Amino acid sequence: MPIYRPPLRDMQFILHEVLGVSDELQALAPHAQLDQGTIDAVLEEGGKFATEVLFPLNIGGDEEGCTLDQTTHAVSTPKGFKEAYTRYVAGGWAALSCDPAYGGQGLPMVLNQCFYEMLNSANQAWTMYPGLSHGAYECLHAHGTREQKDLYLPRLTNGEWTGTMCLTESHCGTDLGLLRTRAEPRADGSYRITGEKIFISAGEHDLASNIVHLVLARLPDAPAGSKGISLFVVPKFEPRADGSLGERNAIYCAGLEHKMGIHGNATAQLVLEGASGSLVGQPHQGLAAMFVMMNAARLGVGNQSLGLTEVAYQNALVYARERIQMRSLSGAKAKDRPADPIIVHPDVRRMLLTAKAYAEGARALSLYCALLLDKERSLPDGHLRQDCADMLALLTPIVKAFTTDNGFEATTLCQQVLGGHGYIREWGMEQHVRDARINMIYEGTNTIQALDLLGRKVLGNNGATLRKFGQLLGRLAAEEGGNGKMTEFIEPVVNLGRQMTELTTDIGLRSLQNPDEMGAAAVDYLRAAGHLVFGYFFARMAQVALRKIAAGSTDPFYPAKLQTARFYFARLFPETATLIPRARAGSGVLMDTDLALA
Repeated sequence: MPIYRPPLRDMQFILHEVLGVSDELQALAPHAQLDQGTIDAVLEEGGKFATEVLFPLNIGGDEEGCTLDQTTHAVSTPKGFKEAYTRYVAGGWAALSCDPAYGGQGLPMVLNQCFYEMLNSANQAWTMYPGLSHGAYECLHAHGTREQKDLYLPRLTNGEWTGTMCLTESHCGTDLGLLRTRAEPRADGSYRITGEKIFISAGEHDLASNIVHLVLARLPDAPAGSKGISLFVVPKFEPRADGSLGERNAIYCAGLEHKMGIHGNATAQLVLEGASGSLVGQPHQGLAAMFVMMNAARLGVGNQSLGLTEVAYQNALVYARERIQMRSLSGAKAKDRPADPIIVHPDVRRMLLTAKAYAEGARALSLYCALLLDKERSLPDGHLRQDCADMLALLTPIVKAFTTDNGFEATTLCQQVLGGHGYIREWGMEQHVRDARINMIYEGTNTIQALDLLGRKVLGNNGATLRKFGQLLGRLAAEEGGNGKMTEFIEPVVNLGRQMTELTTDIGLRSLQNPDEMGAAAVDYLRAAGHLVFGYFFARMAQVALRKIAAGSTDPFYPAKLQTARFYFARLFPETATLIPRARAGSGVLMDTDLALA
């Protein structure tokens, strides 16, 4: 049977030993009293919820899926999902990182990110129900009117209501400028919204009493394209001023998508037939408001793949230790058994270590980004807040795309470790592969993330933010310049940093002449940038491990961390030697191919 153990030791290592979050957070007014003991206690309890409540529902939820009643348009979630959500709300988990002004606990996002990693490992399909509520909360918190905040935020905070984001329509995916859903003003200041939305995760369910849909639509006077999109809050049930539920709104589920994975989450086709809604933010500025939710979702989707990578690795490791097959090439290791455990074989270790390295690198990056978000919100110095915002903007597409690409590779490799059993449902591994595949598509495909990184976040400001990240590398190199034990970890990253600077300049100049040059290079560029970022964090993790060992620690955790870092730099990081020439290959070999694609 599948297993899952929360990786609390590695989380604590990143939080306390690499990032020093206690000191970082205590410098922020909202978290001045937060100490390491409190952080660890919350993580431990969160791990118990993930393992004891959610994980046992994962395989059953996948097999049962969600059910739509075509007559009532009601959706039933799999057995146990509603009860688990009730326990989630009762435990105060929905309010963990929300604003105390609306009933939240006010704990930092970096702690919430750890909690959600564990939830995603345990049951990604279930976790998407409350996970989407966080995005709706963030959007309304940033752009809602006082009345909208007072009505919706307390109930999203305590989990009484859940939220969604309704962007996609059948004729437009990422190109939201093509959307047709329309919003007509009413005399009372509300809007009548009509249209259809597809692929709406958690779009209809039985977990909560109300669902707060954030819907993109066009006003009658809207200009064409993305500049003509407005954002509206459209509740499933229209709430009264006191928050009690009134009439059923004219938005309903017409169908559920039959998907490759995440069967336990209701991916809904929603129809709006003059549904009542209220404007969020300014007219025609809906995308700007929705991007608050979309950016939060992109960090969340990266966290989903991190969770799946971790649980897949754990199960593949257990299997590799127990499954016996063939003898080691260097001689029998289990001489009292008819064959050796497959973990003795080099390629099995390659697959296991790939998943382990991708999980540990993603965890460090994910938590660093969450800490940036906490600092962006609460640092007293406006310039420092902007620095955090800029760095977070640079890293967000890497979190989303690099982590999810790696997550699919890692879960597939872990499936391979199990051989034929990896293809069988009862072992649970094939579900992780299916669930991981959607994360590469969500919230803007990974190609869109690559275009965003290269076009907006790098070339858009002439590489200014990328240079700021380069300064982090420079400081680390300066700290360890005389330490020969760190050379194997720092030198590859510094060299790649130089290559990325040259590559960025080259692509930028060529893109001025032909914009297709950027499109041709973007995916390889993002992947190289992902290795640059992972390499930096593996170097920092190695730095801490070496210092602990030098100080006399005998904890095997630290030499294990060095072994993983060495594997990463020897077997995964060298991918950049292929990525950079590919990024430089130009658009001609792609675009001058009409005959090949005829």
